Amino acid sequence: MRILEVRPLAIPDVKVIRFGRFTDQRGYFAEPFRRGVLMDREETDFLHGLSFPQMNESRSRAGVVRGLHFQWNPYMGKLVRTIAGRMIDLALDIRNGSEHLGKIIAYDMPATDGEWGEWIWVPPGFAHGNVFPEETYIEYLCTGEYSPGFEAGVSPLAPDLDWSLCEPALKQQFDRVVGAGPIISEKDRDAPSLGLWLADERSEQFVFGHC
Repeated sequence: MRILEVRPLAIPDVKVIRFGRFTDQRGYFAEPFRRGVLMDREETDFLHGLSFPQMNESRSRAGVVRGLHFQWNPYMGKLVRTIAGRMIDLALDIRNGSEHLGKIIAYDMPATDGEWGEWIWVPPGFAHGNVFPEETYIEYLCTGEYSPGFEAGVSPLAPDLDWSLCEPALKQQFDRVVGAGPIISEKDRDAPSLGLWLADERSEQFVFGHC
């Protein structure tokens, strides 16, 4: 694995990791993940000591909105990439005590077939979701196994999300998908607002610096 760049987004705990591919006339070859490179380098110190016991994949039709999901006991961080199509990834800070509590950011991750690919790291303490302007396949590595009974969500349609750190063009893309009638599960659509979640005693599971 060849890491080209690691950079923080508007909420710095959310990172983008760009890795290199070896290209020739046949196409390309890449190592998207190699533990000894990705998790032992100085620039990826935020991954040190973590393991990824679960991998998920999903296919979404154009117009799908997923999320915003999170889990505790165990906490679950996610390393996400687009295989085909275009994903706009969403991360909402739900850490009590964080200066970014309640703020949501987006990152545009179309699939690429050139000299690099990308992962986005969404750590524990963030509600994670996606919006898909076109049919898309994604995969993600998880730092915790799925734990029924210890998961919850905030509706991506909630009116009290703070989008002020989100790139305006990506917020407009989100609004276009929602305005056209999003394909969204009842569970996600009917999830509580941010305010209702923060009033829930379970929100105390997420404290800045401790999850």
